[in-house]
Amino acid sequence: MADGETIESYVPARLDRMRWSRWHWLIVLSLGATWILDGLEVTLAGALGGILTRHETLGLTDTQVGASATCYLAGAVLGALLFGYGTDRFGRKKLFFVTVAVYLIGTALSAFSWNFASYAVFRALTGAGIGGEYAAINSAIDELIPARVRGRVDLMINGSYWIGAALGAAATLVLLDPRWLPIWLGWRCAFGIGAVLGLIVIFFRRWIPESPRWLTIHGRNPEAEQIVSEVERKIEGTGHRYPAVAGPPTRIRTRTHTPWSEIWNAIVHEHRRRSFLGFVLMLTQAFFYNAIFFTYALVLMRFYGVPEENVGGYLLPFALGNVLGPLLLGHLFDTIGRRQMITATYGLAGILLALTGWLFHAGMLTAQTQTLAWTVIFFIASAAASSAYLTVSEIFPLEVRAVAIAIFYAIGTLAGGVGAPVLFGWIIGTGSITTLFIGYLVAAALMIFGALVEAWIGVPAERRSLEHVAAPLSSKGL
Repeated sequence: MADGETIESYVPARLDRMRWSRWHWLIVLSLGATWILDGLEVTLAGALGGILTRHETLGLTDTQVGASATCYLAGAVLGALLFGYGTDRFGRKKLFFVTVAVYLIGTALSAFSWNFASYAVFRALTGAGIGGEYAAINSAIDELIPARVRGRVDLMINGSYWIGAALGAAATLVLLDPRWLPIWLGWRCAFGIGAVLGLIVIFFRRWIPESPRWLTIHGRNPEAEQIVSEVERKIEGTGHRYPAVAGPPTRIRTRTHTPWSEIWNAIVHEHRRRSFLGFVLMLTQAFFYNAIFFTYALVLMRFYGVPEENVGGYLLPFALGNVLGPLLLGHLFDTIGRRQMITATYGLAGILLALTGWLFHAGMLTAQTQTLAWTVIFFIASAAASSAYLTVSEIFPLEVRAVAIAIFYAIGTLAGGVGAPVLFGWIIGTGSITTLFIGYLVAAALMIFGALVEAWIGVPAERRSLEHVAAPLSSKGL
């Protein structure tokens, strides 16, 4: 089909009316594994922070531990920008395999690090793969999942990050126990887990199709129709029958790619209020999470005297709260609404962190009660953070969806995430409880600010098709 030809397609409407099926579960499992891998990586790096300061491992300083986390996030930023553009230009499916391959290589090489410099480089490479995954996977998920359940599914998939976190925490209890493996070997084996899971992910992704919505925009509507028809036939084989599609078709002028000038205009001018919203939500949750989670192990060890090899046990309940938050609260984002739930979860997470920080400063917490408090806070904050990714993936036109996710992930992470681990690593290194308390108050204030911005300009996208939330650029004037 020629570039610039006008077509009419029912592909978006047919995708949104689909009954939930085994095919959708395959998408959730195959694409959601991205967050399991990311959670695994971040948890391993956090739990290994104390071990890597020992002379028989890499002998890192506290500042270098925080800096290695910053390198991971910086790599994720660059990977998101590079692979995000590639996802919109060359398709969702092609980038599925490129990004997971980069991740697999990076995490495997991390196991063979010999000093801080090599470790930092390999963590940056690992982050590049994960950052690229964010853009490719979030755009594909939203384009394949029916509108009526898009919010809860998106939150559930993003929340699966903490399944990886739990796996990483459990693994460290064995791999960092000198009774099972010597210290110099255990931490290297820990990174091998990610490489093995990466191979499994590649295997399952072979059955995930290209996004039919992306195919239609790029002049491959017959291929898109064929994919949708095959899925409908599978569902109809269970006894379900689809009637003719009601309503008008989506009119589109096909294109091979979207020029940078049009990308700039869509994000900076046409949708600038939405851009500000996405920036604020991504920045605030990135600072909130990275400030606390990347230094989780250091707080437990320095202020509560928890041994390095026992840190993983404290991460398990924390990870459980993060998994259950999106799982139990996700359906409310489709029923009560995006704006109401995002405002509530951001605001409540900030208030609870400020309260917990005050209790910490007053010396009223133990390692166990501190962990319990963080578990409650992040039960709510996990749903909030997941909703930030949901927001930026559904409020922009299809042609710029992946690159928009990448841009706001990159900006938010650079401003709110890259500096946070280094800052909080330095604060913890000073041993000052008061300074750490102030840091917690800053993170809490940012989350409350995010809640206010969402209440002001949030987009009510619940149960609405992506084309109604943000019309494709290819539909202008048609």
